[in-house]
Amino acid sequence: MDRMYRVLGFWTLMIAIMAYWGSLMNMALLFFSLTAVFVALSYMGLSEKTYIQLFFGFMFVSFVGFTYYTFFLMPAPGSAEHSMVLQMLL
Repeated sequence: MDRMYRVLGFWTLMIAIMAYWGSLMNMALLFFSLTAVFVALSYMGLSEKTYIQLFFGFMFVSFVGFTYYTFFLMPAPGSAEHSMVLQMLL
């Protein structure tokens, strides 16, 4: 299971490099930090159950954060309002 965290670290590094080349600095910094976290966790030698629980927690936070961003922060296409929810309320 620890090797899978190294694989996750590799892929987050690839995404970070592509974001950096595309001048998306916030995204690049996020994925560079995720790379460091995944690689550090891979060398901790935790049990398989702990690795699975950590991955579940990571996915839960990621999905909740993405859903929050898309509903409340992301600009609606073709509008001056900043979020779809605010646009529907006004």
